[in-house]
Amino acid sequence: MSSATPNLDDDQLRELLDLVRDADSVELKLTLPDEDHRSTGRALGVDPLDAEIRQVFFFDTPDLALDRLGIVVRARRTQRKGDDSTVKLRPVVPDDLPPDLREDQDLVVEVDAMPGGFVCSASYKGVPSEPVAGIVAGDHPLKKAFSKGQRRFLADHAPDGPTLEDLVVLGPLTVLKLRLRPKELGRKLVGEMWLFPDGSRVVELSTKTAPADALLAAAETRLYLGEHGVDLGGEQATKTRKALEFFAAALG
Repeated sequence: MSSATPNLDDDQLRELLDLVRDADSVELKLTLPDEDHRSTGRALGVDPLDAEIRQVFFFDTPDLALDRLGIVVRARRTQRKGDDSTVKLRPVVPDDLPPDLREDQDLVVEVDAMPGGFVCSASYKGVPSEPVAGIVAGDHPLKKAFSKGQRRFLADHAPDGPTLEDLVVLGPLTVLKLRLRPKELGRKLVGEMWLFPDGSRVVELSTKTAPADALLAAAETRLYLGEHGVDLGGEQATKTRKALEFFAAALG
């Protein structure tokens, strides 16, 4: 799916290959231009009634101090499923992570590749000990959304703060997630529509693959989408960054 590789110089290509080699997984992403949302949905046979509804909450200071440190703190509610939370650090170099952390089953190192670039992140995942709805409503302290390991991971990478006690709720954002399994492609595609309170939206297509299969997956997915008229050259948007900036501005 990603058209990043042809645009990279030799040094960037070496960096990408090194990151992919040491990652747990690779996610290929494509943001669709606003004017292509409906046509792409029709071309790929999307049925919106199959979508899973999610609520996403971010936590940061009003001036996005964690974001400046490359840290994303998030909790989610998912329709008919349990809540989950994530503390994400990016960019990272997998070899720079402590061995005991690298072996933690709750830590996932993933390379995100999109047209024009790539980034490697380390996501520490967990299950809140109290419902996320109650946490964001103030019925429980924010630390209940995160495990001890997640809190330690945050503290290690923000030693001078901010702490969880300094964070405010940014959100919620409504997300519609749809899983597609095209027979011609032979791999799963995921579509996400992030709906913002002002009526704007970001639509992203993605597919995950093992690092060893990343180049083949990128070529096959790119060919499939191109044959279905999907624009692969549109401007790419970072969903999380847009959400953080949107809700921080609303606080102001």
